[in-house]
Amino acid sequence: MRPLVILRPEPGSSRSAARAKALGLEVVQISLFAVVPMEWEAPDPGAFDAIILTSANAVRHGGEEILKLKSLPVHAIGEATAAMARAAGFTVASVGEGGSRAMNLPQGQRLLHLTGTDHLAFPSTTDIAVYEARIVDDPEGIAQLNDCVIAVHSPRAGVRLAELVEDRTRITIAAISEAAATTCGPGWQEVRTAAEPNDIALLALAASLCESHDA
Repeated sequence: MRPLVILRPEPGSSRSAARAKALGLEVVQISLFAVVPMEWEAPDPGAFDAIILTSANAVRHGGEEILKLKSLPVHAIGEATAAMARAAGFTVASVGEGGSRAMNLPQGQRLLHLTGTDHLAFPSTTDIAVYEARIVDDPEGIAQLNDCVIAVHSPRAGVRLAELVEDRTRITIAAISEAAATTCGPGWQEVRTAAEPNDIALLALAASLCESHDA
């Protein structure tokens, strides 16, 4: 069985690693990005009807400013983000599954998207970046990858991976979405896309790929 390489920054990396190990996989964690908070000011909550959260990092790194917005209901991208919002004192109005584009957002409301510097924008929303995923210049172990499966959780991770890895012929990519798969570029042994754009589906795909190829 080939090892699975997880590229997510913490704490997502450890969550994915724990799920992968529960599937019986050998896991290597190499973070391509480090998530850090940004300085920002919360707007007047009276100017908005609700908040969109597409990552738990917005709550985790929002600091004292995000607590000024607790009167606003939250539309969260998934249960992990929703749980983080509830723990911070927010009321969660809806929980979406299947990626940001599948979120069932209310029409005609004034929505505030608290997000990272690199994100997909929603139509007719106000976006404020509260955290940044900064590139790790020389991620340890990335140059020694071979005979493995790499889980790619985002298009940005695919771009960075393509920049770092030249010899790709014995590496298989398990991508969370078609967009993430495309950004990895050509030359890999195989590139496959998860059935749904979430961590559970991605790791199920990765497990099948790890088991189907002999190193």
